[in-house]
Amino acid sequence: QVQLVESGGGLVQAGGSLRLSCAASGHSFGSDVLGWFRQAPGKEREFVAGIRWAYGTIVYADSVKGRFTISRDTATNTMYLQMNSLKPEDTAVYFCAARLSYFRVGSDRNNYDYWGQGTQVTVSS
Repeated sequence: QVQLVESGGGLVQAGGSLRLSCAASGHSFGSDVLGWFRQAPGKEREFVAGIRWAYGTIVYADSVKGRFTISRDTATNTMYLQMNSLKPEDTAVYFCAARLSYFRVGSDRNNYDYWGQGTQVTVSS
């Protein structure tokens, strides 16, 4: 059973940085896709960034390009999201998600099979 556990959220001022981590277990990750999504109060859950685990192919949402960096450590099965130049509109609960045995990094949350519990990121102005 795949388990995903996020950490690293918190409160930061606008312009600051945070690094989120997602510890993945229960599966030998290879031809799989892992991603970050976020959900602000009253809004739908939206795609932030994703990575093909074995190949390193990366896709970003336009809203975070140039500010956020997704990466993974295949030795520890940990995915990261480095968030720089944070804005108040980045405030949300951030979720880690996984889709197994898939070839494309997609932005549709309905295509992801496993989810973490989320970590809160709050950016003050």
